[in-house]
Amino acid sequence: MDPQVFTQIARCIADASLEGASEGEMLNQFCTGLNRAGIPVTRALLGADTLHPVLAGRIFAWHRDQPETVLHEFGRSISAEGERKWQESPFYHLEQSGAADLRVRMLGMNGAYPFPIVADLAAEGFTDYLVTMTRFGERAVIGQLDSIYASWSTDHAEGYSDKQIETLKALIPFAAAAIRSASVRRIADTLAETYLGRNAARRVLSGTIGRGEAERISAALWFSDLRGFTRLVDTVSPELIMPLLNDYAGAAVAAVHAHDGEVLKFMGDGVLAIFRAEGNAGEGNLENACRAALNALKSCTKELRAVRNRRANAGLPVTDMSVALHVGEVLYGNFGGEDRLDFTVVGPAVNELSRISGMARSVDQPAILSAAFRNAAGGLREEAVSLGRYALRGVEAPQELFTLDPTLLRV
Repeated sequence: MDPQVFTQIARCIADASLEGASEGEMLNQFCTGLNRAGIPVTRALLGADTLHPVLAGRIFAWHRDQPETVLHEFGRSISAEGERKWQESPFYHLEQSGAADLRVRMLGMNGAYPFPIVADLAAEGFTDYLVTMTRFGERAVIGQLDSIYASWSTDHAEGYSDKQIETLKALIPFAAAAIRSASVRRIADTLAETYLGRNAARRVLSGTIGRGEAERISAALWFSDLRGFTRLVDTVSPELIMPLLNDYAGAAVAAVHAHDGEVLKFMGDGVLAIFRAEGNAGEGNLENACRAALNALKSCTKELRAVRNRRANAGLPVTDMSVALHVGEVLYGNFGGEDRLDFTVVGPAVNELSRISGMARSVDQPAILSAAFRNAAGGLREEAVSLGRYALRGVEAPQELFTLDPTLLRV
């Protein structure tokens, strides 16, 4: 290949990486460039493991005759059939052997094909097949992202020439480095969102990382925790506590996210979340935020019934959840030490929310609403039931608290 063309392909993939292209976009540009340079790639698969709470990895599939690269994601768990197919794949062979590549030329091949995928490709008219694994150095490994594995198939009548294979293998590290960069960026997004929350993650990754950087926002505030959790911890096996927390927190998180709320933190068995009043935080926006919180509460209550039934039928410990809802103006941003920060909300309204939540045992209700929340939500005249006035620790004046009509939580 003309050295200038080689440089052009390498530069193209580097530029795509620097511009923030996705893995699929870069694979498309790379394969298109190879074909223009006379390397007849018809089909390419590129895969990478990842660091994700649900997914184990992603595979990107490119085909010369298809308009777009297709993304396939696979989870952490794998069936017996999936494990068998993996062990019959050439990628498994490279992983076990430590080899960097494997070529199977179907033209003129006699006898059994070495891998089932090769037989499938031959049946589809492919003539040559190159499998590569580009491994990273130890310091470049992130979680399970330790290599980029790929396959490059052609249906050219003569397959690949040896020179084309040599050039392709020389160019692949450029593509692997660029795609690793995109995968690391994706991992950063995932980790930030998983541990900080959706909006907080976007803010931190956009540069809001200095201690004390915060904005004043109006929001509906949510705090949920488990009723009788301390007694439960003292009476059941420790191995049963984490699954219980996951089941109940999962119901709360799913409900909050489904209604555009943001989970900020977990505190033991507690979940702190907010529903932001968007825009200029006028009354209408705050009312919408409160209504979103109420809808999340109803969704959470429904899911909790399913959680209780599922766990009870399995002979596992069950409990109940209380949700406190309040509103107020809070500071939303970074707080903590110089090198250990937390992205959360602080302010008198958060303190009041904590005090309101603490009344759950006294009033014995699954939902407690402050008077401020009731008013901001539009009054809730038919939905809210007064629980009376209470003196809250650290709050100057007694506060009237409300719960929801129980029929509304039996949807």
